[in-house]
Amino acid sequence: MTRYLTVFKIETRLFVRNFYGFFFTFVFPLLMLILFGSIYGNEPSAYFNGMGSMDVSVPAYSAMIIAVTGLMAFPLTLAECKERKIYKRFDATPAGKSTIIKAQIAVNLLMTIAGFVILIIAGKLIYQIRIEGNFFAIAGAFLLSIGAMFSLGFFFTAIARDSKISNLLCYVSYFIMIFLSGATMPSEIFPDTVKMIARFLPLTYVVELLQNTFRDESFSQCVVSVVVLAVLMAFCISVGAGFYRRKSWL
Repeated sequence: MTRYLTVFKIETRLFVRNFYGFFFTFVFPLLMLILFGSIYGNEPSAYFNGMGSMDVSVPAYSAMIIAVTGLMAFPLTLAECKERKIYKRFDATPAGKSTIIKAQIAVNLLMTIAGFVILIIAGKLIYQIRIEGNFFAIAGAFLLSIGAMFSLGFFFTAIARDSKISNLLCYVSYFIMIFLSGATMPSEIFPDTVKMIARFLPLTYVVELLQNTFRDESFSQCVVSVVVLAVLMAFCISVGAGFYRRKSWL
């Protein structure tokens, strides 16, 4: 446990020192909240079925936080450590490679949860956002979304030849998804063509699932998102693990 906590502390410091990961996990969502909240406010609107602009935007910004850690911070760290043979070096120590891998997963998971909690608190304090769903439904949706996005990032590192390809896959998928999935702008304003494209993006279902659970929608409204994310997670983990077994990456 002492070894694990030591590695955990080191990985936490590395995450905080990584400007892009830290900024897009903790700062950027708050900037989005304040900027668009100051423009649109949070008054109930028929456009959002009686919800306010921030009521629907906060769960969408939460999806953006998950995308940052799941498609950027975690997989890019994994790819870099793999290419620099860091895991092999750890395997030659008493700590072992599993210690650093577990620590990296834990750090990214906790940072995602921390970013989510900070965003919710800010939304409550500044715009009095309404959260009608129960805690367990929201927590379950959030954890499923994390699992799906983290597994997708893992899959990208598994199929990539090197860290440059991993970076390309992660960056391209991240920026396409945050702008077309409804994570930054409400999908209600998108033209039909963009909405059709968005149906092929996994983050779209994360946004929908979180928004539905925040509004306490019935399970029938969430079942498609749940199934898509669960299938995505199962596919990416199983296929990604298969690719990794063929490589001498550890």
